[in-house]
Amino acid sequence: MAAGNVNPFNVSDSEEEAEQRQDGADTERSPSDEVQGHSLGPFSPPAYSEPAALLSSNRTSPSVDGIPASAAAVAGIGGGSAAESRVSLDAIAAQLLRDQYILTALELHTELLEAGRELPRLRDYFSNPGNFERQSGTPPASKEQGVGPGGPLTVQMQDRKRRKKDAHLRDRAGSISTLDSLDFARYSDDGNRESDERVAECEIPSQERKNYKSSPENQEPIRPLEKRALNFLVNEYLLKNECKLTSITFSDENDDQDFELWDDVGLNIPKPPDLLQLYRNCGHSLPLHRDTVDVAVSVDPNDLPGDYFTQEPVQQTEAIQQQQQEEVVQELEYQISLLNSEKKSLAEQIKKLQSDIQVLQRNVSSDPTSAVKLTPSKEDTPCGKPPLDNGQYLDIRGVTETDSSSDANTTKTSTTTATTDCTESTTTATQPHRDKLKSQSQQGKTSVQFDQPNRKLSPAFHQALLSFCRMSTDSRLGSEVSRIADSEQSVMLMLGRCLPHIVPNVLLAKREELIPLILCTACLHPEPKERDQLLHILFNLIKRPDDEQRQMILTGCVAFAQHVGPTRVEAELLPQCWEQINHKYPERRLLVAEACGALAPYLPKEIRSSLVLSMLQQMLAEDKADMVREAVVKSLGIIMGYIDDPDKYSQGFELMLLSLGDPSERVVSATHQVFIPAFAAWCTELGNLQSQLIPSLLTRIEKLLKQGEYGLDEHKLHMYLSALQSLIPSLFAVLLQNAPFTSRAKLQGDVPPIEVTRFPRPASPLQDVATIVGSREQLAVLLQLYDHQLQHEGTTGWDSLLWVVNQFLPQLIEIVGRINVTSSTCVHEFSKFFWRLCRTFGKIFTNTKVKPQFQEILRLSEENVDASAGNGILTKATVPIYATGVLTCYNQEEDRKLLIGFLEDVMTTLSLSHAPLDSLKASFVELGANPAFHELLLTVLWYGVVHTSALVRCTAARMFELLVKGVNETLVAQRVVPALITLSSDPEISVRISTIPAFGTIMETVTQKELLERVKMQLASFLEDPQYQDQHSLHMEIIKTFGRVGPNAEPRFRDEFVLPHLHKLALCNNQQTVESKRIDIATQLFEAYSALSCCFISEELMVNHFLPGLRCLKTDMEQLSPEHEVILSSMIKECEIKVENKAIGEAQGSISIAASLVGEDAKTKFLSKMGQLTTSGAMLANVFQRKK
Repeated sequence: MAAGNVNPFNVSDSEEEAEQRQDGADTERSPSDEVQGHSLGPFSPPAYSEPAALLSSNRTSPSVDGIPASAAAVAGIGGGSAAESRVSLDAIAAQLLRDQYILTALELHTELLEAGRELPRLRDYFSNPGNFERQSGTPPASKEQGVGPGGPLTVQMQDRKRRKKDAHLRDRAGSISTLDSLDFARYSDDGNRESDERVAECEIPSQERKNYKSSPENQEPIRPLEKRALNFLVNEYLLKNECKLTSITFSDENDDQDFELWDDVGLNIPKPPDLLQLYRNCGHSLPLHRDTVDVAVSVDPNDLPGDYFTQEPVQQTEAIQQQQQEEVVQELEYQISLLNSEKKSLAEQIKKLQSDIQVLQRNVSSDPTSAVKLTPSKEDTPCGKPPLDNGQYLDIRGVTETDSSSDANTTKTSTTTATTDCTESTTTATQPHRDKLKSQSQQGKTSVQFDQPNRKLSPAFHQALLSFCRMSTDSRLGSEVSRIADSEQSVMLMLGRCLPHIVPNVLLAKREELIPLILCTACLHPEPKERDQLLHILFNLIKRPDDEQRQMILTGCVAFAQHVGPTRVEAELLPQCWEQINHKYPERRLLVAEACGALAPYLPKEIRSSLVLSMLQQMLAEDKADMVREAVVKSLGIIMGYIDDPDKYSQGFELMLLSLGDPSERVVSATHQVFIPAFAAWCTELGNLQSQLIPSLLTRIEKLLKQGEYGLDEHKLHMYLSALQSLIPSLFAVLLQNAPFTSRAKLQGDVPPIEVTRFPRPASPLQDVATIVGSREQLAVLLQLYDHQLQHEGTTGWDSLLWVVNQFLPQLIEIVGRINVTSSTCVHEFSKFFWRLCRTFGKIFTNTKVKPQFQEILRLSEENVDASAGNGILTKATVPIYATGVLTCYNQEEDRKLLIGFLEDVMTTLSLSHAPLDSLKASFVELGANPAFHELLLTVLWYGVVHTSALVRCTAARMFELLVKGVNETLVAQRVVPALITLSSDPEISVRISTIPAFGTIMETVTQKELLERVKMQLASFLEDPQYQDQHSLHMEIIKTFGRVGPNAEPRFRDEFVLPHLHKLALCNNQQTVESKRIDIATQLFEAYSALSCCFISEELMVNHFLPGLRCLKTDMEQLSPEHEVILSSMIKECEIKVENKAIGEAQGSISIAASLVGEDAKTKFLSKMGQLTTSGAMLANVFQRKK
């Protein structure tokens, strides 16, 4: 028996108890046991075994960790060696917990803690909150049956049972909740309930519960949620019964609550019935009326473990065992004869009923006009099969003899036989594995038998006697517990009834563990209403499911859909999604959005393209949460992969534009990663990728450029262009799949692998050309044939490629020529697009199809530049996009030479034509952002430095200003500064002036002192050299540069160089006689001083240079620009106030320092005086009195 015991607390045994159990094995059978033993029958247990264990072979023994339940009692009465053995503390603790002496166990745990001898069992028990959440109304120990098949219980067992029953009653009384019919907190979806709210209400009689709760000393204080719920119901009652003034007063006294909204109460449950209905139903717990079947169960002696029998010496028990076996054989032979006779009678009855059914069926088939509904009664059917909901159970609530004249044993045996035959007859049409399971179940049931006492008590007396076994069968839970399902369908029915009551009482963090149970029941339950309720529970299982929990629910939904088919998915799962589409929690709406995509493959195609598409479109347009719209876009992409209705193309296009225009970056990213590739795949199948989708986007871009004469909407341009960029892989796949060589593309022989850098990195696997085509091997074969076709065989008959070359590329190049070259965003977007296009279509396509079209337009000659109007093609955005988007795709030597030559030609042509340099600047800015092109750009600029034309040298000097910001200081020191020094000594003054902005940028960005000193010396030579004194344009450029770089330059450079020289320039401008030059210099000085006024300037510089310079500038502005003079006056006044405040602050600072020193001295003296007063409080008070 000890070997088969199960620890009811799931805690490993301690070493001390293991030793005790080993010692107890030798002393368990002492001579005193034999003295106390009774005359045992073949089924009678020994005194130390558990009688309840004999009732069913599936019951675990209630003994604790291998110590028999009555071992202590036997040892106490019998004495001997067992009485001398010491019981371990762990065994005592286990027994206390088992008998539900929780307070005693807590007392023991506290004393052991204080003594430093903590028991792991007690520590684990009291630290586990699950032991106190919803405790069963009946402890395991109190469920033992008091009548065994072999005879009465021993005195010790009866006494122990009585003690446990008393403990059970105490446990029940202690776990009663305060509110009986308004226990809202139990069903709240909030997991933050207090520990006292987690105690379950026991199934005790309602009258007893009322009497207990009515006593004032046992009532708990009302909880906040209970108060708010009652307030709501009371106010509702007052309004319904025309007590409006009372309701207004009641609302004023509870002004913290909104009585018009139930959700304000705070309970996540539906609104309960009104107060009148609660009053009428208070205390009425109607039991479920079920039809029952009386059966008898018994235990096969061979199935019982050997520990159930008394292990007496063989020489003393051989005769007794032989006699017992003979009695058993006789009893079994008698039962067999009864069963055989019963079987024959039932077989004859079955044959008769089957013939009656056949006759009725023939009558029905012969007379189709009369509808005869066969409703065989319970007595007429061969198996006596009752309705589904209550016929497939074994009722263990009690055995009732309905026929007092028949023998009880015969009645039960015949009932068992009838049930067995009925079950066998109904399983003939089931699957083989179910036959096997049911046959095993039937064998188990027929082998369970109970010995009937040879007594002559009346059945009524038996029934009355058994009524004293306290069993709770008049409640819902008691009704479920008292019935055992004996078929799969009845198990499903039981789960459908119990799960709605189980789910609210499971912790939120662990509710996903119920998903398999809910789904399995929802799949197999026969009632649609119950299935709908279970699926509703599934979608509302967790208030705010996290990512992992949503994945579990979605996995379950997919498994459900695979099992039940599209019809039930449409009828049962989709309504649950529709109900939650406007839920207040975004996590729940996110679950709906993800479920629409996950269930798309399992829905009818009409529903996919209508209802589900409309649901997702509504959520995309109306939902405020970014993560929900992101999931909606992904689900829309999945829908696009399954949709096959061509009429939905326009709706899909609008959804694509709506997704691209979303303000959230994550939604736009999901559109590019999922929706656009899926939509493009569908368009490819429809054949309108090249005929509708791409032309529609190009048309929108052209329309945007026409409307953007007064301001281009760059966001929309980026939106359309990024969509085109995401369509490039699909367009290339169309070219490969519709090529002349596609039929020859077969996987045979060695195929050269695809280079890693052959294609740009895709944004998602759906944009990978290999994924679109089918596999990398297939793509490798197609690429090999593609390159060969372009090089040797031409494009004749290749319509998809001819469309790209003859329509797509010319239209794109025309659009590029119309965008604003000064818009760095537009230039960057188009450059990136052409780069991805050329890299995807390959080098041969770029060299033979793309570059020639650009070169045809960009004929590099002075005639191609309209200097007067400034609208030549070289001044457009075509130049930077061709340079950065096409010529940089491939980085081999010939490609770099081509790029260098193109930039040199553009620089030369624009310079000699006196055309704007915006296109060249845009090229340098875009290329300068990549450090790999810095050396290349410096090579181009050095070509300009040594050019024979001064115009080209000026252009090169100005380009250095753009390049300095991105180049590292080593290149600046080695390549940039020497080139600028060379240009600063150029014979042409215009070239020297052109170097000043570059020198200023170096002062702004470089930190090397030696480099800064060289630049400072060069700028000083421009300012102090007598040859530059009358150079008006040079002074203008220097002042402009100082105003631009001064605030960001090194403070020392600003203080020692910039401010003093600005002061000198302002003084010189006062003596300027040419008014136009004077106003030009004054305007530039005003801009420079305005920028520098935001910097920190020391008082010395403010007094010596900044304020005098402002006053000189004010003198000029009084005569030339009065509106500037007002601003200058306020600036001067502000600076003077700053200087005065600094002087006052310093004076106050010195005064405060002196005052603090005096204060500290006085404080020290006062404290020393106080320290001398040690006599009394009266003397202390005298210190503060005035002297008279």
